[in-house]
Amino acid sequence: MARTALVVIDMLNAYEHEDAEALVPSVREALPGVEELLRRARGAGAPVIYVNDNFGRWRSHHGEILEAALAGRHPDLVKTIAPDEESLFVVKARHSAFFETPLAYLLGQLGVRRVVLCGQVTEQCILYSALDARIRHFDVSLAPEAVAHIDADLADAALRMMEHNMSVRVRPLDALTFDSAEPDA
Repeated sequence: MARTALVVIDMLNAYEHEDAEALVPSVREALPGVEELLRRARGAGAPVIYVNDNFGRWRSHHGEILEAALAGRHPDLVKTIAPDEESLFVVKARHSAFFETPLAYLLGQLGVRRVVLCGQVTEQCILYSALDARIRHFDVSLAPEAVAHIDADLADAALRMMEHNMSVRVRPLDALTFDSAEPDA
């Protein structure tokens, strides 16, 4: 039976970049949705995979990325969604969670055919990751309440494009499930 995985994109962030102040309010709004998806995925025994930028620190690993985020300007946006001992971690250097990373291979090894995406930034990394997931024949779902944006208009356009052009299931948070037998309603 095909499995569903939760992919948490770029939530380990020190918020020390050019667009941080525009992003932070949206992250605060999305945080409860990300927390809820983490709770549901873990409760269902679904794989939870964090895919995160390394912020140009080429000798970093997931512990260092988490430490830098917790020491950053908004540790309150990181503490409640930090990886647990069961979480998997993939480092990325560009916008897509799949571009030149082992994510597709890892999902294949786990028997995953459907991914639920959450995190930031809707109009950038979420959009490109959704496209790359579809190109690799994964089913993709996401809840607008669990993704954060820099530009609300571009985020709305990205959500419409994902749903209409990429067949991404854009559903309310309450409609997302990690039961592989039942895709989102």
